[in-house]
Amino acid sequence: MLKRTLLSILLASAAVSGLTGCSTMPETQSMTAPTLLEAQTFQRTLPPGGRTDYLLHLPKDYRAGTAQRWPLILFLHGSGERGTDVNKVRTHGPTKYLVQHPESPFIVVSPQCPPGEHWSSETLLALLDDVSHRYAVDTTRVYLTGLSMGGYGSWELGTSHPERFAAIVPICGGGEFLSVLLAGFDGRGPALKSLPIWAFHGGKDTTVPLAESQRMVKFVRDAGCQEVELTVYPNAGHDSWTETYNNPRLYEWLLRHQRTPAK
Repeated sequence: MLKRTLLSILLASAAVSGLTGCSTMPETQSMTAPTLLEAQTFQRTLPPGGRTDYLLHLPKDYRAGTAQRWPLILFLHGSGERGTDVNKVRTHGPTKYLVQHPESPFIVVSPQCPPGEHWSSETLLALLDDVSHRYAVDTTRVYLTGLSMGGYGSWELGTSHPERFAAIVPICGGGEFLSVLLAGFDGRGPALKSLPIWAFHGGKDTTVPLAESQRMVKFVRDAGCQEVELTVYPNAGHDSWTETYNNPRLYEWLLRHQRTPAK
């Protein structure tokens, strides 16, 4: 009788222990997120719909379910990384530097542009909304950068929706005056004037001439932008992004800026 009682107690204890383990494991996993680049898919439900694949990088100390919020970098690649294999997006960009510096606090979202297309501001904003909803993003510290075709996309998205970004970094890109002009007519003028911009270009770039960045810098300065800088690498060709993204000063500069409501 005593043996049966002890056995029942032991079995009951094991069952309770097993149930406790099942209930805590999912909670622990949700609190800690991997830091490696992970392929993700965003499926737009509103018209025109469509699918966007992207790479997601989370900081080493990222924790979900807490009050802490993390700064985010939206990176737009160049035309050579368009396609249907999102791993091509790993080729260039800030994530290569940030993975080697695990103390960095940035979430990085690197979408892939479909074959033969160009960056769609509407799609990028929808992706940004989705990521900001699902992850602990500090929406006052969202930064935008891109190279070549992504530099054009950064100028376009940043100047047409300046209220969404704390700072932008277009690299070897260009754009049109229209988005800058429209910002002044649709109520976004104050946000554009307070948008910090740091552009980069190679002095010997024959793919996208330096004049493209110089023209956009003039446009935004004429529109009243208060903090605009253009760094030119005199001996660099089209690749002005490697030196830029490998420079720790860039990330320090980003973190010094926070989007506050324009007055």
